[in-house]
Amino acid sequence: MTDAPEPDLHVDVGLVARLLESQHPDLRDRPLSLVDNGWDNAIYRLGDDLSVRLPRRRVAAPLILNEQRWLPALAGGLPVAVPAPVRVGLPAPELGYDAPWSIVPWFDGVNAATRSPVERAAFAPALAAFVHALHTPAPANAPHNPFRGVPLAARDGSVRERLARGRIEAVLGEGAAGLRSVWEDALGAPAWSGPPVWLHGDLHPGNLVLETSGALAAVIDFGDLTAGDPATDLATAWLSFEAAGRAVFVRELEHRGRVDAASWRRARGWVVVWGSAVVDALDGAGPIARLGRTALEQVLAD
Repeated sequence: MTDAPEPDLHVDVGLVARLLESQHPDLRDRPLSLVDNGWDNAIYRLGDDLSVRLPRRRVAAPLILNEQRWLPALAGGLPVAVPAPVRVGLPAPELGYDAPWSIVPWFDGVNAATRSPVERAAFAPALAAFVHALHTPAPANAPHNPFRGVPLAARDGSVRERLARGRIEAVLGEGAAGLRSVWEDALGAPAWSGPPVWLHGDLHPGNLVLETSGALAAVIDFGDLTAGDPATDLATAWLSFEAAGRAVFVRELEHRGRVDAASWRRARGWVVVWGSAVVDALDGAGPIARLGRTALEQVLAD
């Protein structure tokens, strides 16, 4: 196992060059290099200030369309830079690639997943400000995601299956039994009764770019952009931070008056959803696997 599933769309530098030649020829002479093959998308750097984002799995194609449709409208209201597409790429079956793709800004910096939870405390206020600004009521036609922003009961079956399989206990040891109590408490919390709010949907350190100083430079990868229960994003309190940073993040949001105790209880449940899925699927060698394990350890220690 690795930190990314096997692709069902073939993407390489030659394909990207052909797509640029066909659809954005004014950019064809810029240097082009692979940055990363992520869970759903491949990222190529294009010159100094742009990157190309292409689905490497078919399930990601509609997510790219969501980013193209909604991120430009949301970006202006956010206090942190986000990769709103600057060019749109169309499916090109004649080139062997039948999926939408985007050209987005390139953000210089370091991935927050490379910093320890203690070091990440430096950007806790900035991340809280981003969450507060994003979590505004979404329109009725906002994208729907069956796995994010939904009532926790919709994830109950899959979480219980993962907890019963034994993989998580093998990784975490006896403490893994405590995750069942966390999950039951989250399920018992009052459901979100407010309007569906905009959600990033996958707000973990792997999707945060930092300046060399540790300040938050950008929030990336809005493929899971959706609307629903804000607790989905609030889970980053455990995904991103240890106790001290988490306390700052919580205090900053509560100072703004938009988070109640029930939402934090549900957020702990979303940590179990995300962390159990990662630990159950990955072998622990890569950065996302480490994030999943650490998130579960944090929610157990809190």
